[in-house]
Amino acid sequence: MARGGINKALVRKARQTILARGENPSIDAVRVELGNTGSKTTIHRYLKELEDAERGRDAASTPLSEQLANLVSQLADQLTEEVQADVAQEREQLARERLDFQNQARLAESRIQQLESQCSGLTERLQAAQHALQQEQQHRQQSEIENARLLQANRDLAERLQDRDGQIRSLEEKHQHARDALEHYRQAAKAQREQEQRRHESQVQQLQLELRQLQQTLIVKQDELTQLNRDNARLLAEARQLQKDQHAQQQLLTQKAQALEVAQRSLTGMERTNDALEQSCKALQAEVARLGEGAEVQAQKAQTLQERLSEALLQLKLIEHSPPANGGADSREPLPTPETDTP
Repeated sequence: MARGGINKALVRKARQTILARGENPSIDAVRVELGNTGSKTTIHRYLKELEDAERGRDAASTPLSEQLANLVSQLADQLTEEVQADVAQEREQLARERLDFQNQARLAESRIQQLESQCSGLTERLQAAQHALQQEQQHRQQSEIENARLLQANRDLAERLQDRDGQIRSLEEKHQHARDALEHYRQAAKAQREQEQRRHESQVQQLQLELRQLQQTLIVKQDELTQLNRDNARLLAEARQLQKDQHAQQQLLTQKAQALEVAQRSLTGMERTNDALEQSCKALQAEVARLGEGAEVQAQKAQTLQERLSEALLQLKLIEHSPPANGGADSREPLPTPETDTP
C-alpha cells in the first residue's frame, strides 16, 4: 500500500520530469523526485502501469522491430528495477538484522556485566560467609575452653570447700577438747576443795597459767575464725565472679544458640553446679556464724572465770589477814567454791 500523499498521478508527474531532463526514470530516481517518500514496490507498480499504457498507445504506430527493442529495453529496465528493489529490500532487511544483532549484542554485554556483578557479589558473600564461619568456629572453641576452665574452677572450689569443712571439723574437735579440759578442771577443783587453802596460791598460779593458755587458745581460735571469714568472703567473691562469668557466657551462648546447642547444655549443668555451690557457701556461712557464737560464749565463760578468780584471790587475802578463830588454821571456813557453768 502507498504511503499517505503517494499516488499514480504523482508518480507520472515525477517520471515525466525525469524524462524531460533526459534521465532514466528508475525507481530510485522517481523516489528521490518524490522527496524520498513512498515504498519502492508501489513506485515500481505505478511505473509499470504507466509504461504499459505508453506501450499500448505506441504499439499501433511503432514498427515491430522497434517494438521488440522497446520491449527488450523495458524488460531490461524492469528487471534492473526489480533487482534493485530486491537488493534495496535485502539491504533494508540486512540493516534491520544488523540493528537487531547490535541490540542483542548490547543486551548480551549488559547481561554479561550484570552476571559478572552478581558473580562478584556472590563471591564476596561467600567470602563473608566463610569468614563468619571461621569466627563462629573460633567463638565455639573459645566457649569450649571457657567452659572447661569454669568446670575446673568449680572442681577447685569444691575441693577448697571440702578443705574448709575439714578445718571446721578440726575446730569443733579442738573446742570439744577445750570443754573437756575445763570440765576436768572443774571436777578436780571439787575433789580437792579441802586442799585448796594450803595450795591455793600455787593453784591460783596454775589457774592463771591455764587461763592465759585458754585466752591464747581463744585468740588463736578467733584468728582462725577471722581467717575463715576472710576465706568465706573470698569464696563468696569468687562465686559472684563465677556468676558474672556465667551470665556473660550465657548471653554469648544465647546469641549462638543454634550453632552451640551442646555448649548451652553444658552451661545449664554448670548453672546447677553453681546453685549447689551457692547453697554450700550459705551452709558454710551459717556454720561460721555458729562457730562465732560459740567463740563468744567461750570468751564470756573465760571472763566469768577471770572474775571469779579475782574474787577468790580477794577472799584469800582477807583470810590471810584476818585473826585465826579457835586458835587453829583448821577452824577456817572453806572458801566458797566458784560455780562454773556446764558447757
